[in-house]
Amino acid sequence: MSADESGLGSFRLFDYKNPQLGFSFLDDSPPLPLPLPPPCLEVVPSQVPSSVKPTLEPVNLDGLTLLKGRVSTHDVFALSNSDLVPGKYEGGLKLWEGSLDLVKTLRSEVESNNLSLVGMKVLELGCGHGLPGIYSCLQGASAVHFQDFNSEVLQCLTIPNVVANLPLKSQSLGADAQVRFFAGDWSEVHQILPNLQTDDRDSDSSSGSIGYDIILMAETVYSISTLPSLYGLIKKCMCHPHGVVYMAAKKYYFGVGGGSRRFISLVEKDGVMVASLIAEVGGGSSNVREVWKLRFK
Repeated sequence: MSADESGLGSFRLFDYKNPQLGFSFLDDSPPLPLPLPPPCLEVVPSQVPSSVKPTLEPVNLDGLTLLKGRVSTHDVFALSNSDLVPGKYEGGLKLWEGSLDLVKTLRSEVESNNLSLVGMKVLELGCGHGLPGIYSCLQGASAVHFQDFNSEVLQCLTIPNVVANLPLKSQSLGADAQVRFFAGDWSEVHQILPNLQTDDRDSDSSSGSIGYDIILMAETVYSISTLPSLYGLIKKCMCHPHGVVYMAAKKYYFGVGGGSRRFISLVEKDGVMVASLIAEVGGGSSNVREVWKLRFK
């Protein structure tokens, strides 16, 4: 079964036939600069287009059933079935294996009393379908904020998927500020996240708790060039000192240089956080997937 038939994304960086990417090993022309990232903005449910409707399919996660939407990359971005076009589309319409690994790990952590999501402020970075954030809502988180690079992903996939999985909570989406959606690049999106703004009425500034209790991310560390901005965003967003990050990723992303170990190396060199491996999935060395937990020292 192909990746598209199963609904799970196999990693392909981009379409090598795209002449605009200008690779020096294919021709002598200098590479064109990447386009500027899209503006950072909050996306609200009223912006969901009626022209693109996801096809919903059940996903069974060891007895927990969630719904996942399927939409066409062509319908949303007018692109062929590419997983990633740098600076334009970052693969948010695919359901990546790491997202499922992360939900399973969170569930295991909750059932073993290593984690409680009740009353927590949660941020999911690079959310796509948003399944880890949806699970957090089901477990009683007080606020869940979904972030993705593309506003189109939030409009056409994330918000419909949240509504489908949380029919009762979705009735008040955008009204009580508990479930919110933010688009933007990791180097800039902190500027609009409400839990980081001390003058925002939704932030818990009276108790000194600025930031998020739990940050979730799956398959976000594939690109070496974005690791510093991702790590910088995490440090800006985590509550100090009790905040925690759960990260699911492949050990290595062959051909693009990133991976969980590359990111953990960055974390360890910085010396501010401590990382622990809590789950490993897969057999061969080329397809090992991991889930890590990060905390402040």
